[in-house]
Amino acid sequence: MMSALNERETVQNPIIRYAVEAGWTYLPPDEVLRMRRGESGIVLHEILEKQLQRLNNGIVDHLKAEEIVRRLISVYPNIEGNFQVWEYLNGLKTVFIEEENRERNVQLLDLNFPERNLFHVTDEFYFAGCAKPIRADLVFFINGIPVIITEAKSATRIEGIAEALDQIRRYHREGPELMAVLQLYAITHLLKFYYGATWNTSRKGLYNWRDEQAGDFETLVKTFFAPRRILRVLTEFTLFARKDGELSKVVLRPHQIRATERIIKRAKDPEKKHGLVWHTQGSGKTYTMITVAKRLLEDPAFSNPTVLMLVDRNELEQQLFNNLEAVGFGRVQVTDSRRHLYELLSNDYRGLIVSMIHKFDNIPANVNMRDNIYVLVDEAHRTTGGKLGTYLMAALPNATYIGFTGTPIDKTSHGKGTFKVFGTDDPKGYLDKYSIRESIEDGTTVPLHYSLAPNRFLVDRATLEKEFLNLVEAEGVSDVEELDSVLEKAITLKNMLKNRERIDKIAEFVANHYKTVVEPMGYKAFLVAVDREACALYKEALDKYLPAEYSSVVISKNHNDPPELVRYHLTDEKEEQVRKTFRNPDSVPKILIVTEKLLTGYDAPILYCMYMDKPLRDHVLLQAIARVNRPYEDNEGRRKRNGFIMDFVGIFDNLEKALAFDSEDVQNVVEGIDVLKKRFDVLMEQGRKEYLPLMEGKTADKAAEAILEFFRDKEKRHEFYQYFKEIQDIYEIISPDPFLRPFMSDYGNLAQMYGMLRGNYEAGISIDREFLRKTARLVQKHTSAVFYDEQTEFYTLNEETLEKILDNNRPDTVKVFNLLKTIRNIVGQESHHSPYLIPIGERAEQIARAFEERQLTTKETLKQLEFLIREGIEGKNAEAESDLLPEGFAVFWLLKREGMEKAETAARKVQDAIKQFPYWERSAEQKRGLLIAVYKALIEAGTEHVAEFAEKIMKMLGRRAN
Repeated sequence: MMSALNERETVQNPIIRYAVEAGWTYLPPDEVLRMRRGESGIVLHEILEKQLQRLNNGIVDHLKAEEIVRRLISVYPNIEGNFQVWEYLNGLKTVFIEEENRERNVQLLDLNFPERNLFHVTDEFYFAGCAKPIRADLVFFINGIPVIITEAKSATRIEGIAEALDQIRRYHREGPELMAVLQLYAITHLLKFYYGATWNTSRKGLYNWRDEQAGDFETLVKTFFAPRRILRVLTEFTLFARKDGELSKVVLRPHQIRATERIIKRAKDPEKKHGLVWHTQGSGKTYTMITVAKRLLEDPAFSNPTVLMLVDRNELEQQLFNNLEAVGFGRVQVTDSRRHLYELLSNDYRGLIVSMIHKFDNIPANVNMRDNIYVLVDEAHRTTGGKLGTYLMAALPNATYIGFTGTPIDKTSHGKGTFKVFGTDDPKGYLDKYSIRESIEDGTTVPLHYSLAPNRFLVDRATLEKEFLNLVEAEGVSDVEELDSVLEKAITLKNMLKNRERIDKIAEFVANHYKTVVEPMGYKAFLVAVDREACALYKEALDKYLPAEYSSVVISKNHNDPPELVRYHLTDEKEEQVRKTFRNPDSVPKILIVTEKLLTGYDAPILYCMYMDKPLRDHVLLQAIARVNRPYEDNEGRRKRNGFIMDFVGIFDNLEKALAFDSEDVQNVVEGIDVLKKRFDVLMEQGRKEYLPLMEGKTADKAAEAILEFFRDKEKRHEFYQYFKEIQDIYEIISPDPFLRPFMSDYGNLAQMYGMLRGNYEAGISIDREFLRKTARLVQKHTSAVFYDEQTEFYTLNEETLEKILDNNRPDTVKVFNLLKTIRNIVGQESHHSPYLIPIGERAEQIARAFEERQLTTKETLKQLEFLIREGIEGKNAEAESDLLPEGFAVFWLLKREGMEKAETAARKVQDAIKQFPYWERSAEQKRGLLIAVYKALIEAGTEHVAEFAEKIMKMLGRRAN
C-alpha cells in the first residue's frame, strides 16, 4: 500500500500535472467511468460521438457516429484489430453515405488543426471487459479514444522498468480488447522515460525517450506528451509492415524521428539536393526510409512527387515493400525489370517506386527532368559507386538524393566518393548521425566481443596480409560480391581456408563450443565460410559432431552449380521458412552456414554468436558482425547483453587494419573477450572485499543472519543487485573457461547470496527468472552449505508449522523471514479459496516494511508475525466449522477482527448480495448494487465506521477476484 502510494505521489501525480501543463485535461476516474458506460467500456462515448460529428460535419450524424464507435471497439483483439484502429486514426476508413450513394473517409483526428482535438488524461483506469480485470496507472485519450497507456514505478524500485514492461505484456494477454485500441505505451520510474508501440512488447521495442534539451523528469514528460507531437507520433511515426508474411508494428525511435524531420526539411530546400544519414547497423534505417517516403508522398508541399527507394536484395526478399499498400501506403510499384523501371520513370509515374540500383544499368540520360523526384538510397556507401551511380544521377538530374548507410564513411577513395555524392551539403558530411556508441547507450544494439580462435586454426598471417589486408583494391570494400571478387584472386589464402583437415577440426571445435558455451545460453549462431563450396564442406563436417537438423546452409543458387552445391539449394518458400524458424529460439536450425546471403539485411535477435572463417574488412565486416548486435530478452532466462564473434581467420588480430574508418566512428565497435575477463577479475575482487566477508567463518544460520541484517538497508541491496547483474552478465559470456576456475566457489556464493536477498526481501519475485541460464545451473548444482535451504520449503497453516519455525536454534532474523515466506506462500496459494487471508497478507507486508525500515526491532517483528499466523490458524479452524461461503466468511472474519458484535449477521447479508450481483466484478451497475448492499448491511449492524469498513470489504473482495 505504501509503495503504491509512493508511486502515485512521486511519479503518477507529477505526470498528470505536467501533462495538464502541456495541454491535456484531467478527468477523474469516476467521470471517465461514466463516459465509458461501465468498467467494460473502452472509449469516452459522449466525447467521441460529438467529435465525430464536429470533425465530419455534414457526413456523420449521431446515428453514423454510434455506428463508427461500434465498429471501432469491435475490432479483433489482436494486432490486426490494432492496425484497423490505426487506419481509423489516420482517416483511412470510410462510412457509407446513403444520400450520396458512396463511401466517404471519416476523420477521428484533425491532423491539420490540432487545436480542434480534445486531449484528456485519467488515472487508475480499471477495465473489466476481459477475462481478467486490469488497472492501468494512466490512460491518455484523444477525442475520447484511448491512445496511450502509461505505467509508473517508484524510482526506488530497481526492477521498476522491467516490472512495468511485464505489466504491459500482461495487459496484452489478459485485456487484448482494450490493447487493440491503444496505440502506444509509456513506462517510467522518474529517472528514465521509455515508450513503445502496443503489440510490440519485446525489450528491443522499448525506447529511451531522449529529447535533445531534456534533462529533468518534467521536461521529459512535457516534450513526450506535447499534444501536437503525440498526434504526429500516432499518425506519421507509427508503422505497420508485413515482413516474411507476419504483420508487425513499430514506433520510431527518437533518432529516427529527428532524421525524418531533417530529411523533410532538406527536401524542401531548393538550394540543397543531397544528404547522407549514418544510422548504425541495427538501428532501424529501413523504417526511417519508409516513414520519409510516406511523408514525402502525403505532404502537399511536394506536389504529388515520385519517391524512388533503392534497396538491396535481402530487403526485397523479405517482402516488406510488396505489402506497403496493405498497411496504409498509397500507390507502390516494386520494379521487376529494367524496362519496368524505365517505363515508370519515363511515363512520369507519381507515387513510390521500390527498386535495386542495378536496374539503372545503361538507362538513358534525362529520363525524367522533374525536380520533385526524391531518391532514397539504402547502403549508399556501396550502391551508388561507379557507373551505376552515374547512370542513376544522369537519368534523374534534378532529383534530390538522400543516402542512408549503416556504416560510417571510410577513409579510402571509395569513402570520399560517397561523401562527394551525398555529403557535400553538410559541413561534417552527415545530415544526421546515430553512432555505434549512441546505439549501445540507448540499448538499441548490444556491445560486441570477440575472441581469436586457437592459433592452430588461424591462417598464415603473411598470406592473409599479402593476399587480402594489404591489397589496395580491397580497401573500403563495401559489398559482399565485391569482397568475393577480391577473394577469388587470393588462391593461396582460399586453399588454406578450405583445407579439408582444417575444416573438420574447426567443425569439431565449433560443435563443442556451441554445445558448451552458446546452447546453454539458449542462443543461435552463424558459421561464415569463405565461399559456397566451403559452406557445403562445413555442413558435411559439422554433421559428424552435431545432429544434422542443428544446421542449415543458406547460399545463392547458380545454374551451373555442381551436385555438391545443388543439394543445398533452397526454394524461395523453403528459404523463407528457414529464415522464420531460425528466429524462433526453441526451433531448429540452431546454426546457419552462410557466406554471402544473410550477411546483410537479416535481423534475428536470437543470433548471438558468429563463427567467422571468412576474411572480411571495412563496411562488409561492420555489416556482418552487426548480425549479432540485436538485443534479445524473454521469460525463459535469456537476456542477451552482447554479441560474440569467434575469429578463425585472424582479422581481429589487427583490427585497425581491417577497419579503414576514423577511430572515433568505430571506437569500441568490438572488444576482445580479455576486456571482460579483466572486468570480471575486478568485480570478484570487489565481492571478496565487500560482500563475501559477511559469511566467512560462520555457520549457515549465522551467515544467513549476517547477510539479511547487513542488507536491510534498501540502498545497499540495490547496489549489490546492480553489482551482481553485471558480474552475472560477464559470467554468462565467458563460461565455461579455465580462467574462471579460481573464482567458481566465490562466484557461486555471491549468486546464492543474491538469490537469498531477492527471495526474502523482494516479495513476488520468481528466483528462477532472476538468474541467467548458466548461473541458474551453477546454483542448482552446487548449493553451498553456508546457505540454509529452508527457503524452498512449502509450509501449511497449522501449529506444527509455527512451532517448526519458532522452536529451532536459528537466529531471530532468519525466523522473521521464514515467517514472512510462510505467510506469503499461504496467502498466494489459498487466498482465492479462503479470502479471509488477504487482509492478513496485507498486514504482513506492512510489518515487513516496518522491519526493513528499522521501525520495528527483530523481536517486535517476530512477535507480530507470530500473532498473524495464529490469527490465520484460528481463522482456518473457524472457517471449517462455518456454513458461510468463502466470501461471506471473509467478510465475517474481517468484521469480527474489527470488533463488530453483529459481524455474522452483516456477513450473511453481504453474502446474499454477492449472489444477487454475480457479475459485480465486470459490471459497473452490479458493482454499485453490491456496494449499496454492503453499506446497508453495515448500517443495520449498527457500526459507526460504515464507509471505512465498506471500503475494506470491497477491496478484499476485489483482491480475491484478481
